[in-house]
Amino acid sequence: MTFNELFWLFFMLAAMQPVLKQRMIEAARQKLIAKIEKKRGSRVILLVHRQETMSFLGFPVYKFINVDDSEEVLRAIQMTDKDVPIDLILHTPGGLVLASLQIARALKKHKGKVTVFVPHCAMSGGTLISLAADEIVMSENAVLGPVDPQLGEYPAASILKLLEQKDVNKIDDKTLIMADVAKKAVSQLESAVYELLVDKYEEEKAKELAHLLSTGTWTHDYPITFEEAKKLGLNVSSDIPEEVMQLMSLYPQPVKKMPSVEYLPVPKHKS
Repeated sequence: MTFNELFWLFFMLAAMQPVLKQRMIEAARQKLIAKIEKKRGSRVILLVHRQETMSFLGFPVYKFINVDDSEEVLRAIQMTDKDVPIDLILHTPGGLVLASLQIARALKKHKGKVTVFVPHCAMSGGTLISLAADEIVMSENAVLGPVDPQLGEYPAASILKLLEQKDVNKIDDKTLIMADVAKKAVSQLESAVYELLVDKYEEEKAKELAHLLSTGTWTHDYPITFEEAKKLGLNVSSDIPEEVMQLMSLYPQPVKKMPSVEYLPVPKHKS
């Protein structure tokens, strides 16, 4: 075999290696999902957004909840008998309100018990989906987040605050238009959150939670911890199955030349 042939053989093997590794990870995911479904007698659906390595060139792609996600989740729900429990595992920074609400409303209509598991974080649209569940199961270090609408790079609530602090006659037309849209967006989202909560909580509590979460009480990236979620009155628990945590290890971040976190991957007990 010539040098050129050896070079191209090495190149092809190197190019195929990430693909083969990805196939092995996908097979491991399917096996673990099947194990959880058998153990809990449920339909397991994962909605996980990572900065995944795509193709053999390794370009990172940032993901968020979009209409394609809502189509797939709705399809999975439709393929599930109405009395079969649904376990939705969420790990996401959020995404489109439309897509998140479609998923949330479909979960709310499902007659079987709906449990949302949050191993690490379900922010913004992820929290909106979580509110539709009968129970939210978080790891003790996991976080949820506010669901207040964003208009481009600006929080809708902050745009409305501008109207309170400045003379309307001194505000340009574009900002006034944005403020009008912001007012509608906040009102619509508050109503949607109330709709998701009203049959799980007392009416006044549902209104209180809807107002807190959707009207800019905090910054949009504010982390609502397990302890704070309990104080707010959300139906959360921390009894998250070990298999759910194991699944997250099968959604790796892109491979780096030097890891930013490193440890021996074995349990450590006190001698």
